[in-house]
Amino acid sequence: MENPISTETDVAELELEAVIGFNGHVPSGLRCHPDQEHLIYPLGCTVLIQAINTNEQNFLHGHTNNVSCLSISKKGDYLASGQVTFMGFKADIILWDYYKRKLIARLTLHKGKIEALAFSPNDLYLVSLGGPDDGSVVVWSIAKRDAICGSPAAGLNVGNATTVVFSRCQDEMFVTAGNGTIRVWELDLRNRKIWPTECQTGQTKRIVMSTTMADDDSFFYLGTTTGDILKMNPRTKLLTDNGPVKDKYSLGVSAIKCLKMGGLLVGSGVGLLVFCKSPSYKPINGTAELFATCAKKDIRVWHTMSSRELLRITVPNMTCHGIDFMRDGKSIISAWNDGKIRAFAPETGRLMYVINSAHRIGVTAIATTSDCKRVISGGGEGEVRVWQIGCQTQKLEEALKEHKSSVSCIRVKKNNEEFVTASTDGTCIIWDLVRLRRNQMILANTLFQCVCYHPEEFQIITSGTDRKIAYWEVFDGTVIRELEGSLSGSINGMDITEEGVHFVTGGHDHLVKVWDYNEGEVTHVGVGHSGNIMRIRISPGNQYIISVSADGAILRWKYPFTS
Repeated sequence: MENPISTETDVAELELEAVIGFNGHVPSGLRCHPDQEHLIYPLGCTVLIQAINTNEQNFLHGHTNNVSCLSISKKGDYLASGQVTFMGFKADIILWDYYKRKLIARLTLHKGKIEALAFSPNDLYLVSLGGPDDGSVVVWSIAKRDAICGSPAAGLNVGNATTVVFSRCQDEMFVTAGNGTIRVWELDLRNRKIWPTECQTGQTKRIVMSTTMADDDSFFYLGTTTGDILKMNPRTKLLTDNGPVKDKYSLGVSAIKCLKMGGLLVGSGVGLLVFCKSPSYKPINGTAELFATCAKKDIRVWHTMSSRELLRITVPNMTCHGIDFMRDGKSIISAWNDGKIRAFAPETGRLMYVINSAHRIGVTAIATTSDCKRVISGGGEGEVRVWQIGCQTQKLEEALKEHKSSVSCIRVKKNNEEFVTASTDGTCIIWDLVRLRRNQMILANTLFQCVCYHPEEFQIITSGTDRKIAYWEVFDGTVIRELEGSLSGSINGMDITEEGVHFVTGGHDHLVKVWDYNEGEVTHVGVGHSGNIMRIRISPGNQYIISVSADGAILRWKYPFTS
């Protein structure tokens, strides 16, 4: 019998139905289409268009080797993808029609590899960056499907440029960056030229991994292999600021994105995704969109902007003395006068677990660690207890018996190795959370109501019934300075910004006060409460101040400084 497959031209092509896989090796390779319904990413020499809410996949075939970069036009009409090829050979860029899922043009100029691609804001131009063996930057006309002009991407005595980002407002400006090079380019269409200007960063020399442009072109941000972020001004071509100074992002800032709401979304080489802001660039945990309050028998979760109540959790005939969100957002931990700690789900209010007999004379203060593994509680009898929280279990790790009366406030150090408790017995105790023992005791002739760590964590600030705001050295418990916090009555609530530049207080004088930490002076006063202010908090990202008073009022204040 004759073989039916006689020649290769007769062989039918198999239809690809689905692809499972994502290797994540292409820098900025996972993109969301502006329709917000599709993800686009490369896998090998294929570009995948994956519907987010269904299993539908489309495949763009055309590359002869692995796809090395990807870009989507601002309106979403076009995709562009670049590939690697063998040394000395030309590497293709393919321009695709997104809606027709078809190849429009093959753009061939660069050698070896396409390093990065970016569309201009009005879909007029595409800029491409060649790999290390090519080293050139080329601007293409999308209408003519042809190159307008090109240039060497970096100067002679610096490394390669590896990233490119277009202006968000004008089609004639883009930025390239890489190893020791940051350039702002201007397109001169009439003369078919692009003109670079080197950005000045002074002594700061960095290898750039990722770039993002602010919506209004006021600044662009660069993520570096060192794990910090540079903020550059495209008009002056100067460095505005850079950070974080300490605790840089491990294995570099591999992805960075400016958000419409302000701030940056940063991805690091170690797999961490965080929200941060200039100039500190420290991770901001939590969200300013929601906050929770407790009073008498219930806990309420509020939507910040609309001041709407989203959830009410009621425990009849009981009084809730304190609440804290677990940092992962999965539970609200609450302290009750019946001596129990109760945990609730923040979306539904479902009771997740109860720690019975946590304290003899009611639970008066509560705090959680940032790793979500422990809850620290304080009781009316002065005992401080550390609880280990597992998936299904809550276990008492240690009972610390030093305070002689009610614990009023608990704060935990960021690294979860230390915490501080304030008590109405006139002492604040700094505890070692690793060895579970007392490190230092602070004494004053007051009933302490509130305590805060300065973000640098070498100082704490306290206040209470003596109306004084005191700064203390954590290391040896000595008092550094005292401020007159109020003219009348106790100070009950205190919070400090993540940068430590300002803090807020509230108390029996019904006034919300914003303080400059270093100067020790009041910068702003909020008049609005008619009852004693009991607690006060600054939102993550420093957008709002929320204060609550004994008469049941909740006031939201605009944070007075831009961060």
